[in-house]
Amino acid sequence: MDCIFCKIANGEIPSKKVYEDDTVIAFYDLEPQAPTHILVIPKQHITSAADITSENSAVIAHIYEVIAKLSKDLKLENGFRVVNNCGEDGGQTVMHIHFHLMAGRKLAWPAG
Repeated sequence: MDCIFCKIANGEIPSKKVYEDDTVIAFYDLEPQAPTHILVIPKQHITSAADITSENSAVIAHIYEVIAKLSKDLKLENGFRVVNNCGEDGGQTVMHIHFHLMAGRKLAWPAG
């Protein structure tokens, strides 16, 4: 599989990590859309939100636990946004589920 996020999770491609455990890795986005812009991904390849099942949903719950921890560690007390794009029309450009944690400025809505 030629998945850039799998390669980052396996350590084949370097990233500026802010968190890692056996299930999840979080790293700074190379093209940030906010002063704080972190990607949180499972190490297990799940293509998109459309592929979440009862067998892999625990990793998604864990991702949100990691996001809550990061929000505290990074002192994002003024708020933050979590975004998941699903599929090409939904704006997903890397076909490995990932969550954008963005903060550090007032975020407008809609995003795009």
